[in-house]
Amino acid sequence: MKFGINTFLFTFPFTNESTKWFPTFKKWGFDSVEIAVDDPAAIDPTHIRTQLDRAGITCCSVCGAFGPDRDLRGTPEAQANSAKYLMALIDQAAMFGAPVVAGPVYSAVGRRNAEEPAAKKQQWKTVVKNLKPICKYAEKKGIVIAVEPLNRFETDFINTVEQALELIADVGSPALKIHLDTFHMNIEQKNQAEAIKKAGKLLAHFHACGSDRGTPGNDHIAWDEIAKALKKVKYDGGVVIESFTQDVKIIAAAAAIWRQIEPSREEIATKGLKFLRKTLA
Repeated sequence: MKFGINTFLFTFPFTNESTKWFPTFKKWGFDSVEIAVDDPAAIDPTHIRTQLDRAGITCCSVCGAFGPDRDLRGTPEAQANSAKYLMALIDQAAMFGAPVVAGPVYSAVGRRNAEEPAAKKQQWKTVVKNLKPICKYAEKKGIVIAVEPLNRFETDFINTVEQALELIADVGSPALKIHLDTFHMNIEQKNQAEAIKKAGKLLAHFHACGSDRGTPGNDHIAWDEIAKALKKVKYDGGVVIESFTQDVKIIAAAAAIWRQIEPSREEIATKGLKFLRKTLA
């Protein structure tokens, strides 16, 4: 496993200047960084890769940011914009040396409605149709797209590992796999360990978050059972802390962080990493 930290905790949007955090992440003991890219055109991939190498840290994944104008089941314009965005993330992941593009690639975050079955079925077909050429492109680039189920308050489309597996089966590409997140699973899955086992060999990326979005280990999640499940499926990919504080205002608002959950983001990173290495490695 490679233990990483998501840049959402420290900076957004990510720019060339944001690479100043890489040496700090390395000093804290992280193997890798998950780069959350909002605007691919606003960063220089060559500069990012140089700074990763200089800091002696890898990029385990590129994380997407899906607003209303990036929606594979949205308006034709939103679908086209999201497809173009995902292609750019795939290109940048390849340049960063990251094996995975992760996140809720299927829809805009925050879109949640009580859709009629017929409308939901049509949206599903639209997402499958849109993902097929994107996955073909990912295959050519040697990149995995890891689709992330979100909780019911952030999407009405894919909330569980079972739904993600159904999407993967319908798209039919070896480039499409699963990204699980303990925060979302804590809300949507009956048993997180069983969800991991159900994902099995298709698990390509993993977010280790506290049940309240705080420090992993400083919460009620059954981490020992998760560790056993990851071992059972022989998971050897990225394990990333994706937590949030009020320091990055735009992300705090998007993630509904209305209070100070932990003393500091440094504590989330360092104590979380120490716990995860002890528990999961």
